[in-house]
Amino acid sequence: MTSAIWVLFGSFALFMAMGVPIAFAIGTAATLTFLLFMGVEQSIFIVAQQMASGLDSFTLLAIPFFILAGNIMNRGGIALRLIAFAKILAGRLPGALAHCNVIANMMFGAISGSAVASAAAVGGVMAPLQAKEGYDRGFSAAVNIASCPTGLLIPPSATLIVYSLITGGTSIAALFVAGYLPGLLMGLGLMTVAGIIAHRRGYPVAPRPAWGEVWRAGRDAILPLGLIVVIMGGIISGVFTATEASAAAVIYALVLALVWYREISVRDLPRIIVDSAVTTSVVLLMIGASIAMSRAMAFGMIPGTISDLLLGISDNPLMILLAINITLLLVGTFMDMTPALLIFTPIFMPVVGDLGMDPVHFGIVMTFNLCIGICTPPVGSALFVGCSVGGTSIAEVIRPLLPLYAVLVVLLFVVTYVPAISLFLPRLLLGYGG
Repeated sequence: MTSAIWVLFGSFALFMAMGVPIAFAIGTAATLTFLLFMGVEQSIFIVAQQMASGLDSFTLLAIPFFILAGNIMNRGGIALRLIAFAKILAGRLPGALAHCNVIANMMFGAISGSAVASAAAVGGVMAPLQAKEGYDRGFSAAVNIASCPTGLLIPPSATLIVYSLITGGTSIAALFVAGYLPGLLMGLGLMTVAGIIAHRRGYPVAPRPAWGEVWRAGRDAILPLGLIVVIMGGIISGVFTATEASAAAVIYALVLALVWYREISVRDLPRIIVDSAVTTSVVLLMIGASIAMSRAMAFGMIPGTISDLLLGISDNPLMILLAINITLLLVGTFMDMTPALLIFTPIFMPVVGDLGMDPVHFGIVMTFNLCIGICTPPVGSALFVGCSVGGTSIAEVIRPLLPLYAVLVVLLFVVTYVPAISLFLPRLLLGYGG
C-alpha cells in the first residue's frame, strides 16, 4: 500500500531530521502507520505488544552477555597484548605498523564485538607508534578506521545475533562460522592496499624480533584468543548454544582479566556492569521498536510492494543484488549499523528469497555492507572515533580512506556474487544445507 510506505518512511525521515532519538523515531513512525488501519488506542497497544513480545526471546540473552564480556576484555589490558602479537606477525612486511593495526583490529574486534571499541583501543595505542616511525597521521587513522569493523564479521558478533532474530531463526552457529572467510578477506584486502601505499612511501619494516619476543607475545595473546576458540568450539561441537556460549564468554573474560592478568579489580566490576547495561538497553530498545516497525510494514504490505518494485526493474538477479548493495551502501552513510539492519532486513528478505539467496549468505552481505557504512561520513561512528584517537580531522583522513573504501566495495561484491565464500565453512563444519 503506497500510503503506508509514505507514512512510515516519511515520518521516520522527518523525525530523524528533527534529531529525535532513533528508537523513538522508529516506534513513533510505526504507530502512525498503524493509525492507517485502526484507532489510536489499538495502534499504541499493538506497538507496545510487539515490542514486549519481540524482546521475549532466549536468543537475545546472548547480546548483553557478549557486550559484558567485551567490556571486561576492553578494560583487561587485552588490546596491548594483541597488538604485541600482531607486531610479531606483521613485522617483516612493508609498512609493518599499518599491517599490525589491521591484524590487531581483526583480533580485538572479534573479542570485543565492537568496531568503536576496537578503533579506540587499538588506534589509541598504534597512533603514537606510527607517528614516531614517520607515518602520515591521515594514513594511520584511515587504516585504523577501515579495519576496525572486521571484528563484526569475525565471530562472536552481536550483529549476526540480531539478524538471526529478525529473520525468524536463521542459524546463529551457521552465521558465526560464515563470517570467518569474509572477515579474513576484508582484513587481507586492507593489508594489501595499505602495504602498497606504505611501500611507495618508504615506511619502514620492523627489525627481526628475537625468539624471546616471539615467545612472550605468543604466550600473552594465546589466552585472549582462546575466548574465540572456547565460544566457536563449543557451538560447533554442540556443547552449548550461542546464548550459553555468551555466558561462558563472560566467565572466561572475568577469569582472564580479574584473576590471571589482574588488570581489573572487583571494585571495577559495578562500573563495567552498569556500562554494559546501558549499552544493552539502547540496543534492545532499538530492537523492540524495529520489531514493531516490521509488523507495521507487514500490515501495510510494504515488503511485498518493494519486492515487486525491485523485481519489476529487472529479472536479472545480478542487477537486483547490485541495486540492494547500492541502497545499503547509501543507507550506511547516514544510519548506524543496528537500526539499518533492523529496518532493511525485513524489506529485502522477500526479494532475496525470491532470488533463491541463502539467508546466511545474505546476512553476511548485509553485515559487510553496513561495516563499510560505519566508516563513512557523515555519521560513521568508527570514523569519528578513529579521527579522535588518531589526532586528525575528517577532512585529512578522507583522501587516504578512498583506496581503502574502494577495496572494501570490490570485496563486498565478490562476497555477494560468490556465495561459497560465506557458505563453505558452515557446510563443511556444520553440515549446513540451507
